[in-house]
Amino acid sequence: MRIGFDYGGTKIAGIALDDAGNTLASGRVPTPRHDYAGGLEAIAGLMTRLETEAGEVCTNVGIGVPGSVDRDTGRVTLGNSVWLHGQDLKGDLARRLDRPVAIANDANCFALSEAVDGGGAGAEVVLGVILGTGVGGGIVVKGQLIEGINAIGGEWGHIPLPMPTDDERPGPVCSCGVHGHTEAWLSGPSLAADHLRNSGEDLKAPEVIAKAAAGEAQAEATLQRFEDRLARSLATIINFLDPDVIVLGGGLSNVERFYETVPPLIQPHVFGDKFNTRMVKNVHGDASGVRGAAWLEPR
Repeated sequence: MRIGFDYGGTKIAGIALDDAGNTLASGRVPTPRHDYAGGLEAIAGLMTRLETEAGEVCTNVGIGVPGSVDRDTGRVTLGNSVWLHGQDLKGDLARRLDRPVAIANDANCFALSEAVDGGGAGAEVVLGVILGTGVGGGIVVKGQLIEGINAIGGEWGHIPLPMPTDDERPGPVCSCGVHGHTEAWLSGPSLAADHLRNSGEDLKAPEVIAKAAAGEAQAEATLQRFEDRLARSLATIINFLDPDVIVLGGGLSNVERFYETVPPLIQPHVFGDKFNTRMVKNVHGDASGVRGAAWLEPR
């Protein structure tokens, strides 16, 4: 049995899977915010619940976290759950649970989940893309995460927007403090900010999307700008990674029109005569991160 945890800013989700990917037990608890020790105890308690419900002892534990995980020390940095910064979550949790623990960035867990038995199942090279409050991603090749020597594999949100037009320079400030990164254009809040700049309407991303669906011209223009920027960004990734499939996750992955409108916009920017990369919606939804954590292998 495998158990995975997804350490979010407001909740910690847990799931127990068998080796075929069937759910044996699941649950969630509120995240003890700004309480590192409390988080360890919350995970330990949730694990006891999952093992009891599943009727088995876990042999594999993984956890997905926001931010970057240092490959040498296992310490967490750069995430929005700032109380995890600098902490040896992997080691502390392994000691608390008395068993080995694997740890990875939550976007990597999403990508792994979708590569194993989700939208990218059966593909050799899978790019998992998060379009939500932030922009992130993960790369899986032949079932293995490609984290990279700096543990930033798949962080396409911090690549500058390709081929910027004059009115896209220098671009909005990214969450990392740099102008013009992809995250500053393609997150949900970034879509809303772009609409405000161009229309004067201060709306949330879902409201803009709903207005576009109703035929409102300025909202439609906002989505078309977003689609063009998404296409340019993904084309750049395709030109050096050449994935079989791109799986979208995050709140904006639920915009169904993107799967029809964006691929034709990608194709003109892809090198060569062929464009066979598929862009698909995730299969496991909000459970992708926690399922991916369960598929991690301790090392």
